[in-house]
Amino acid sequence: MNRKTFLKKSLYSAVGLGLATGVYSWQIEPFWLEFVKLKMPIKNLPDNLVGKTLMQISDIHVGNKFDYNYLIESFKKAQAYNPDFVMYTGDFVDYENEEQFTQLETVLKHTVTGNLGTVGVLGNHDYGEDWVEPEVANKIVSLLEEHNVTILRNEEIELAGLNIIGLDDYWGLNFNPKEATKNFVKEKPYIALCHNPDVCDLNVWNGYNSWILSGHTHGGQVKPPFLKPPILPVKNKRYSSGKIDIDNGRTLYINRALGCLWQVRFNVRPEITIFTLEKA
Repeated sequence: MNRKTFLKKSLYSAVGLGLATGVYSWQIEPFWLEFVKLKMPIKNLPDNLVGKTLMQISDIHVGNKFDYNYLIESFKKAQAYNPDFVMYTGDFVDYENEEQFTQLETVLKHTVTGNLGTVGVLGNHDYGEDWVEPEVANKIVSLLEEHNVTILRNEEIELAGLNIIGLDDYWGLNFNPKEATKNFVKEKPYIALCHNPDVCDLNVWNGYNSWILSGHTHGGQVKPPFLKPPILPVKNKRYSSGKIDIDNGRTLYINRALGCLWQVRFNVRPEITIFTLEKA
């Protein structure tokens, strides 16, 4: 093979590889859902909750950027796991106009709910354009509660002996974390829901020392092999995805998101997480 032929074939191979990667990132990986299974050791967990399952679903982003029928199919797959608890960690819509309310209602007909309880918190996109439309957030809360999802807005709830703290969104209009954590009792079993993991670095936790479930980052959506994601919507670039041990005995888990803002993913598959509860 002469040099000219070698260069021509190399060019064709590079173009072909680029096209294949583009198609994969656009049409395959954004819909290649992964169910991630992990153990969740919790301090003071009562005996009757050992072995129960907790499912985290985050950032579904119902809207016009991708076919939300994929979300319905994903919810149906999730229902087959018959979770005991289901926790939603924000960004239910990619809001542009009131059409998203109708779209969300369609998806919520297939809502995944837990046998022992279903709760969630809002994300920044649930506050409409520039995160400053409280009427959008209120409408989303209303739709979710019609479908048996209790939204926590800086408050705490007990479900079958498990205490859940829910913080409203960091970038939204109703962020009041000290209100959410003011009644924390270290002798009880806890999980906290907080859409944006940057909140973990704020001095607002009142001694909280258990799990925090977050979303928001989507894992960056695009991650070169062996490298960190080039774009993350957080100040603390450590907060990408997965399980992270942080100070004061807290464990942060960042879900890679079920939906996406733009229909592109590479090396960051969409995720639904299933935790099995155990005593710490």
